[in-house]
Amino acid sequence: MTLFLSSYTNKVDRKGRVSVPATFRAALVGQVFHGVVLFRSHIHICLEGFAYSRMEEIGARLEHFDLFSAAQDDLATAIFAESVQLPFDGDGRVVLPSDLVGFCDVADQAVFVGMGRKFQIWNPEKFEKRRAHARTSVREGGLTLPGERRGETQREEAA
Repeated sequence: MTLFLSSYTNKVDRKGRVSVPATFRAALVGQVFHGVVLFRSHIHICLEGFAYSRMEEIGARLEHFDLFSAAQDDLATAIFAESVQLPFDGDGRVVLPSDLVGFCDVADQAVFVGMGRKFQIWNPEKFEKRRAHARTSVREGGLTLPGERRGETQREEAA
């Protein structure tokens, strides 16, 4: 399973080229598509990034909706119609399309934020505000991860 960890700030050149962190690229080794998939976040002013295989999983999850339902159509449009596949160049860089750069307000630097099975790309100043808000929300809300599912734990113990 692809796992993106940590945060990295990288330079963005005038052509929109940015180096994807080496640990992120290493997590993507063996993928069918040698690059990343990006689209605009529906929650924050940042970009959401995924491995191509994760996009295939998201597509499969859309099959739980009626094929021609408005909900399925809206989600497919918001996710897939706005997604861009960005291949790595020989130096591990991708070229961020100008419309995506404008959306997330990235100029000469971008922060790659590992979020487990996905990552985000942020304007550095906006990400620091987001990080502070998230820490406060976790602390004040007493947020924790849900426990393991009982059935999965029992199966693992039996194995």
